[in-house]
Amino acid sequence: MVWPRVSKSQAFIIFSLFTWTNACLHERRFHSNLAEKRDTTPLSPLSPEETILVNSISNTSISEWSYYYTHGAHLAGKNLTMAQWTADLWKENGWNSSVVSYDVYLNYPVNKSLSLTYTNGTVYRPYLEEAVLSQDETTSYPNSIPTFHGYSASGSVDAEFVYVGRGQQVDFDRLVELGVPLEGKIAVARYGGPFRGLKVKNAQENGMIGVVIFTDTAEDGNVTEANGYAAYPDGPARNPTAVQRGSVQFLSTYPGDPTTPGYPSKEGSPRVEHPGVLPDIPSIPISYANAIPILAALDGHGTTGNEVNRTGWVGKLNVSYSTGPAPGTTISLSNFMEDTYTPIWDAIGVINGTIADETIVIGNHRDAWIVGGAADPNSGSAILVELSKSFGKLLSQGWRPKRNIVIASWDGEEYGLLGSTEWVEEYVPWLTETAVSYLNVDVGTSGPWPYIEATPELHDIAKEVMKKVLWKDGRTMYDVWAEYTQGSIGVLGSGSDYTSFVHNGIGSIDMGAGSGATDPIYHYHSNFDSYHWMSTFGDPGFLVHKSMAQYVTLLAYTLASEDAIQFSLPNWGVELEKYYEDLLSLVNSTEYDLDTSTLQESIQGFKTAAAEVDAQEKQAISSNDSGLLTLVNHKYRDFQRGFVSQGGLPGREFYRHLIFAPGLDTGYAATTFPGITEAVVAGNISLAAQFVQKTSDAISVARDIIRT
Repeated sequence: MVWPRVSKSQAFIIFSLFTWTNACLHERRFHSNLAEKRDTTPLSPLSPEETILVNSISNTSISEWSYYYTHGAHLAGKNLTMAQWTADLWKENGWNSSVVSYDVYLNYPVNKSLSLTYTNGTVYRPYLEEAVLSQDETTSYPNSIPTFHGYSASGSVDAEFVYVGRGQQVDFDRLVELGVPLEGKIAVARYGGPFRGLKVKNAQENGMIGVVIFTDTAEDGNVTEANGYAAYPDGPARNPTAVQRGSVQFLSTYPGDPTTPGYPSKEGSPRVEHPGVLPDIPSIPISYANAIPILAALDGHGTTGNEVNRTGWVGKLNVSYSTGPAPGTTISLSNFMEDTYTPIWDAIGVINGTIADETIVIGNHRDAWIVGGAADPNSGSAILVELSKSFGKLLSQGWRPKRNIVIASWDGEEYGLLGSTEWVEEYVPWLTETAVSYLNVDVGTSGPWPYIEATPELHDIAKEVMKKVLWKDGRTMYDVWAEYTQGSIGVLGSGSDYTSFVHNGIGSIDMGAGSGATDPIYHYHSNFDSYHWMSTFGDPGFLVHKSMAQYVTLLAYTLASEDAIQFSLPNWGVELEKYYEDLLSLVNSTEYDLDTSTLQESIQGFKTAAAEVDAQEKQAISSNDSGLLTLVNHKYRDFQRGFVSQGGLPGREFYRHLIFAPGLDTGYAATTFPGITEAVVAGNISLAAQFVQKTSDAISVARDIIRT
C-alpha cells in the first residue's frame, strides 16, 4: 500500500497509527469475525521421544502448579521462597538448577490518595483499591498488594486536569494544536496504545505535573455490562473496580535496572544517580468506575472527544471525552513510594547437551503485581514446570539433547525486564558464543486462541510444531492459530523478557494464547487475574495450558535435538523485503528525498547468501557430512549477531537490533528499520541517511557470517 504524499506532521500521525496498529494486532483480531470454515490439518506424527514428552504433560498437575504460584504475594524482590521452590522442583525433574540474585533498584507503595474538587466545593474521593469478592479468595488476602505504578515518582500535586487520550505524543501535539493548556496541569490518560510509562513521559515533557491512568471498557470489545454481560465474578465482563497496575519506566529507552544501564546489577556496582528512564512526576492507576466522575467533570469544557478527532480518544464510558480543563475543578493527587536497593532472584536450570557451544534458552517471568497472576505470568510459570517434568522423563531414560537447554524463571520483569536483562548482561560473552534461540512464555494462557511473535528464522518451525499439538476443540493448534491470526506472525517489539536476547543478536519467539471477541475479559495486572478467574472463565480444566505446554516443550525439543538447527534463513529475505516496502511507503508519504538503494542491495545480497546456506544444509544432510553440518549450524547460530553489530539507536543505545525495535513512542509495538524510520518521522533526513548505511552494513555483516 502506498500512502498519499503528506506533510511531516501528517507522516508522524500515519506512522503512529501504523505502530499502534501493530500494537493492537491481537485486539483487532479479537473483534473481527472468525472464519466460518474450520480447517482440519491432520495431526503430524510424533517420534518416540516426542510421544513421551507430550504424554508427560498433564492439565491436572499444571493446575496444581498454577494454584501454588497464585496463592502468595510474589512482587519483584519479595519472592525468594517461590524462586527456590521453582529451582527445587526443576532439580527433582533432573535439571541442574539454582537461584541467582541481582541487587537492583525498586520502589514499593507506601500511601496514595486522589480527590476531585468541584467549583462548588463538593469533593469526590474515590476508593482506589479493588473490590474484595467472596467467590475469589485471594482478593481478600491480608498481604494483598495495593494498586500502584512501579517506579512512579513520589509527590503531591493539586491542579486542574486535562484528558489526554491514550497519551501518545501525537495526542499531545493535537492538544497543543487545539490550544489546550498543559503546563502545570494533571493528565488523565486512557490505557491502550503506548506503554504506560511513555504516557507519563509525554505528560512530563509537556510540562504536566501528575498523571492518572484509567482502563476504558472500549478495550473489552463486545463483552461489557453495557451489552448485557454480567461483570466478574458473576459473569465474563470486566469488574468495574478492576485496576491495571504496572511499571512507568520509560521502556523504549532501555530496560533492566535503571541504575546500571548496560552492565549487571550487583552489590557494589556503580549506580546512575538520577536515571533518565524514570519519571519525575507522580502517577497512579484507577478503575473505569472511578474514572467516570473525573471525565464527566470535563463535559462541556475544552474540546469534545469527537471534535478532537484522534484514533483511540473516545472510549465507551458515558462521557463526552472532552479535553478540559474545567476552570476551578481540580484534582489532588498524592503518591509516596519507598525507594530501595534489594535482591531479586532468577531460578536457572540447565541440561548439558553433547554440543557444548550451542544453547537453547527458555524463559518465563515469575513476579506479579498481585497475589494472583494466573495468566500474567504464572500460566507461563506452570507451563515451564510441566516442561521441566516432561524433559525429566526423557532424562530418566538416558536421553541427552544435542544442544544445551537452559530454563529460566525471571524476577523483576514487571518493573522493566530486570531479571532477564541483568542475567543477559552478566552472561553476554557466553551467550554470544553459544546461544541459538530464546523461547519466551509470558502470558501462556489468558484465553483460548494461540498467537506467536518471532524472528523470521523461526517462523516455519514454529508453524510446523503447531501441527503436532491437539487443541481442546479437536483441531490442531495450527488450525486454531491460523483461524485466529489469519496466518500472521508478529514482529518482536518489547514488553517481555525476549528483549535483551533480541538486542544482543539472539533470535527469539514469544508465544501465548489470548481471548476472542466473545471470550471472558482478562483482568490484566488486576487482583482478578486469579486462580478463580482462570479456573472459572479463562481456561476451565486448564486444557489450553496443557496444549501450550506441549507446544513449548516440542518446540524446545526440536531446536535442541535435531542434527540441523531448524531455521529458515530464506524467510529472513522474505521478511526483509516486506519491511523495506513498508519503509518505502513511509518515505514516499513525505516530501523528503532519501536514497535507500544501498539497503535494497544489502537485502538482495543477504537473500543470495541465505539461499546458499540453505543449499549447504541440504548437502550436509544428504551426504552425512558432519563437518559441513556443524559449519551450517554455527552460521545459523551466529548470523543475527550481524544485525546488532553497528551500535544502538540514537538516544537509546541499548536497542542495537537495526531490523526491528520497540517504537520510541510505543514501547510495546515494533518499528521495522527503526533507525531509518524514526529519523524520517522526526524529519532528520541526514540521520535517516546515516541509518540507511548503518542498517545496510548490519545486513551485510549478517550476510558475511553465513558466507564464511
